[in-house]
Amino acid sequence: MPTYDGVRVDAGELQSDAQNQMQASRKASWIERLFRELEIPGEIKTLSGEVIRCVSGQPLFRITFHREDLLRRPQDELALGQAYVTGAIDIEGDMLALLDVRSRLSEAFRMRPWLRFLFNLFVTSPTRVNKDAIGYHYTLGDDFYLTFIDNRYRFYSHCLFHSDEETVEEAAEHKLESMFEALELQPGMRLLDIGAGWGGVFEYCAPRGVDVTSLTLVKDSQAYVNALLREKKLTGRVLVQDFLEHRPDEPYDAIVIYGVIEHIPYYRQFFARAWECLKPGGKIYIDASATKEKYSMSQFTRQYTWHGTHTFMCLQDVIQEALFHGFQIVEAKEETHDYELTMLHWAQRFDSNHDKIAARWSEELYRAFRIFLWGGCHALRNDELQAYHIVARRSPSAGPRPGRRRRFSSFLRQIA
Repeated sequence: MPTYDGVRVDAGELQSDAQNQMQASRKASWIERLFRELEIPGEIKTLSGEVIRCVSGQPLFRITFHREDLLRRPQDELALGQAYVTGAIDIEGDMLALLDVRSRLSEAFRMRPWLRFLFNLFVTSPTRVNKDAIGYHYTLGDDFYLTFIDNRYRFYSHCLFHSDEETVEEAAEHKLESMFEALELQPGMRLLDIGAGWGGVFEYCAPRGVDVTSLTLVKDSQAYVNALLREKKLTGRVLVQDFLEHRPDEPYDAIVIYGVIEHIPYYRQFFARAWECLKPGGKIYIDASATKEKYSMSQFTRQYTWHGTHTFMCLQDVIQEALFHGFQIVEAKEETHDYELTMLHWAQRFDSNHDKIAARWSEELYRAFRIFLWGGCHALRNDELQAYHIVARRSPSAGPRPGRRRRFSSFLRQIA
């Protein structure tokens, strides 16, 4: 019996030459034409039960439509994503091959979500936006995220692979090794971890004599990490507090922020606060997924994954503000392939836990997160997203920190 990507196909369902000729004689739907242009072999199953082969060759996927109007009229990326989440279409097979069609899909402009984003960015206080957005994404319970992230250090950010064959657990350890070495951490040093997550920084750094303080906006995270500290007999503290409001009793020797810069697009405020929190000569390690243009994000992602002002890191803007706020750039390293591999592992583990996730958290949530994970892997593979880590050292001087007038004058001089 033929299979594609683990999906069994009855021989009776495969079209004969005569059936293929009949299909060629009728008018192809808009989505059939897309897959044929891209030369991606796959199948479309209509409401009537007809199975249409788009391109000859072993089919990589099957899309089953449960609503005829989705085939009659071209749909944009958000509409198709919503149709999958709500069950109006089903998808089987190779998600990465299927996602190749995204490059041909339009994205209709929708006023309401854009206005909501602008309101959050310019009117609502950053700490309020962060609290609401983080609360939406990170409060599904520890067990949800632990169905797909690595089980050694439990990172919800990209890991670092020495080879494609490594496990995500091995790559998670390399990530911590990289940070520990880059920050030149030594026993007795004080480290601020922005975004406690599930305690990976504690579990690696505390046994090596580093005093860790972690910040989180999620009480579940605080409870999980405190339980980990008790179980492993580790020292340190985890605070439910926004970094933009954090005022330590004394400056830290180093700061690490894994991925959380994506939730803080206010780079001026971020680096002003980081400079105040660090000792002179202290280093900060930042990593995140990134886009070439700040605030570039699909409408599906804003609606179903990241609310508020979540913004993939814009490398050039981060470096500029670091320099303006008294930091020297020590290192900037591209890690896009590492993030692609990380999300590939996550997506595969997530799929393998489908029944558990759908039963406990709902099929709709499973489908929305499935698009997030496979879509992220696809975007990283195709350079629609990148990933970097940056290491910067705090200078004794606070830097020029130019205001709007000075920035505008500098801009005019550059273009004159």
